[in-house]
Amino acid sequence: MSWYLTLPLMTPFVVSVLAFLARRNGAGRWIAVAGSLVGVALSLLLMAQILRDGVVVGQMADWPAPYGITLAADLLSGIMVLLTAIAGLAVTLYATAEIDAELEGLGFFAVLQLLLGGVTGAFLTGDLFNLYVWFEVLLISSFGLLVMGGTREQIDGAVKYVTLNLVSTIVFLCGLGLLYGATGTLNMADLRGAVDASDQQGLITVLAMFFLLAFGMKAAMFPLFFWLPASYHTPTSTVSAIFAGLLSKVGVYSLLRAFTLIFDNDVGYTHTLLLWIAALTMIAGILGALAQTDMRRVLSYQIISSIGFLLMGLALFTPLAIAGAVFYLVHNIIVKVNLFLVAGVAERLTGSSQMARMGGLYKSAPLFGVLFLVPAFALAGFPPLPGFWAKVLLVSAALEVEAWLLVAIALAVSLLTIWSLMIVWIRVFWTPHPDGIEPKLSDLGEDRLPLLLPIAGLGILAIGIGLFPQGLVLLSQGVADQLLNPQAYVDAVLGTNQ
Repeated sequence: MSWYLTLPLMTPFVVSVLAFLARRNGAGRWIAVAGSLVGVALSLLLMAQILRDGVVVGQMADWPAPYGITLAADLLSGIMVLLTAIAGLAVTLYATAEIDAELEGLGFFAVLQLLLGGVTGAFLTGDLFNLYVWFEVLLISSFGLLVMGGTREQIDGAVKYVTLNLVSTIVFLCGLGLLYGATGTLNMADLRGAVDASDQQGLITVLAMFFLLAFGMKAAMFPLFFWLPASYHTPTSTVSAIFAGLLSKVGVYSLLRAFTLIFDNDVGYTHTLLLWIAALTMIAGILGALAQTDMRRVLSYQIISSIGFLLMGLALFTPLAIAGAVFYLVHNIIVKVNLFLVAGVAERLTGSSQMARMGGLYKSAPLFGVLFLVPAFALAGFPPLPGFWAKVLLVSAALEVEAWLLVAIALAVSLLTIWSLMIVWIRVFWTPHPDGIEPKLSDLGEDRLPLLLPIAGLGILAIGIGLFPQGLVLLSQGVADQLLNPQAYVDAVLGTNQ
């Protein structure tokens, strides 16, 4: 059964080696595309196995938990691995048209696959120390992708990105050491019982704050988000898209896992704090988006606003709220990857990402305008697109517990999101280009198919989820049930159900 876990994890690393070896002759990019297709297939197999058997566990080298390296996948892990594979396929195909031979020769596609492997590992690990290891894989590979090209803006963004992420890593590592000293284990399933049984509950609360701070930095929550909009607009659109879709979501996933499985014995304090953080994250993100003049910076700040909605679900800590957060997580990964890919094509057609230097796209390329409107309307929460259903679940959960202020903030931020996206629409698509040019999709030449196919595919996926949301709602409810009642996960990992 562990092969269902190891194959999706190992595939990106094998593909990375092959792509690196073939980087000089141009074959590396197509090896990466083929490997990404295989990754999607293997992720679907893993998801099918989880739906059939429940929690899927693998103990590496047959060392029993909690002593060995554990891989474990429940519904949340399976969904995240599948989304990683889908996003990876979309951006890899897009990159075949955007990335030139020089960057491929530097190993771009190999490093991109390393990043996907690191993200997959973070979603599948059952051990906090190995989560730290996967964070390091992510940090190194993401830094490599950020600086490829070597422009001044890229280096500046990379320094800010790495500095705060290193601080997060140090806090995480300190928390790991203290937690191991207090409990004698770092296996997440084993920690559930060890934390509850500890006679140092004051220390446990302090350690929960360590992990909230460390994972919160990774997730770009308020007030630790400034590294994200300072760096996400600087690299290629391919890199911006995969960062926007996945990197901050690893932090959110870690928060969901830690504060439902491990630190769930002090929800009154931690989750009240998270409520305030969620509200402030939503507000700061959308106000930052409204103040920007660069299209990719607008989208970067909207990532922060979206993180606020995800934290809202965790903070409310009810089955409906967790289900809403999971639904929102799925929708947001698809939509944010799509919007950044759209921004890349818009920049290529108009010659700039500064909205004052863009324009005229709807008149000369109306189909491309539609490809923007689908993810934009989804992010804003227009029915029947998936963002609407996600926000209905989250707002309904807040109404259930009478969190009136949070509901008001969430609705106001949703309206401001519409406003920020309409500004993008007017400046980039509706207003004529300041130089009088009329950018057309034919200007993309032979790159048109690999650039537009991922955008169209992700748009169709978003429309499909929006028109038929019941399946994902039921799946999200299943995730919420597993997170709030994790005994099945604990039994599967520790073998106590056999």
